[in-house]
Amino acid sequence: MNIILMGPPGAGKGTQAKILEDARGLKQLSTGDMLRAEISGETPLGLKVKAIMDSGSLVSDEIVIEMISNRIDQPDCVEGFILDGFPRTVAQAEALDKMLHAKGKDLNAIIQLVVDEAALLARIERRAVETGGARADDNAETLKKRLDAYKAQTAPIVPYYEGQGRLKKVDGMAAVNIVTEQIADILDGAAKIA
Repeated sequence: MNIILMGPPGAGKGTQAKILEDARGLKQLSTGDMLRAEISGETPLGLKVKAIMDSGSLVSDEIVIEMISNRIDQPDCVEGFILDGFPRTVAQAEALDKMLHAKGKDLNAIIQLVVDEAALLARIERRAVETGGARADDNAETLKKRLDAYKAQTAPIVPYYEGQGRLKKVDGMAAVNIVTEQIADILDGAAKIA
């Protein structure tokens, strides 16, 4: 089962991805982690990426898709994968669909965790107090910047997937176990169709 978890920073995507990994044997894939692994492994792709990043340039969509393509062929992705934080643009979503189609694979579910921004800010501020500010991004100003970036860059892919009838929404403000149940219902429904 191959899925995308979408939602703004702090929506709980990482928490739900970990639950899905444990419950369903899926592998959470983070493009940032994959880039770091390619670079540290000094793979041909990693050397190329390092040179691009060292020059201050952004890694192209083509390289990111190639990296994801290589990664999903690994044995730990045999049960499927969870993309969290990718795609971020319609062009990336189209390239991802094309790459998966070429491999005879598809996305079984695209799930958006819908959250209320004011409540999300309050959640982050509470977490900062509870953890003593252990996470650098646990402050309202940083979250506001990340939310603005999300709305400008990533939110436009919502209509792309809605237009295909593939986007499912869950209440990301519900308790963790309720969100988990909502996602399980979607995935169980998708498994029956597949």
